[in-house]
Amino acid sequence: MTEQDLALVDIRRLEPEHLTRAYGLDMKLLYPWDGLTAPFRGAWCVLRPGDASVAHAHHEHEIFIGMAGRAEVVTGDRRHAFAAGDIVFLKPGIEHHLVNDPAHGEDFSYYAIWWDREMSAEFAAHDAGEAGPA
Repeated sequence: MTEQDLALVDIRRLEPEHLTRAYGLDMKLLYPWDGLTAPFRGAWCVLRPGDASVAHAHHEHEIFIGMAGRAEVVTGDRRHAFAAGDIVFLKPGIEHHLVNDPAHGEDFSYYAIWWDREMSAEFAAHDAGEAGPA
């Protein structure tokens, strides 16, 4: 790989020792990431056996991408199986949380990605050179 190739690729490692406990799970936000602008936000999330994330609803659209293990997405009184390889899409305003049954005995890891019109507009303005650094 050449120096030019290295300049085109920026890899962020998981670094599990740098996860932060928040919202009932362990996580690492995608931002801040110098040089990265995007019309979305995201986080690497890990639910330990027995963890349940904090129930919430928001105005953003959200996608979860299951990476390892299994859990359940809870919406209202419904529980939806969610495993590595699955993708969950949540429309704005839907109250939800995730649960990792302690009987599973393993961590459940997933990426959460969320976006709204404001994030998209901010990205478009920055990409067009109309705004300052993101």
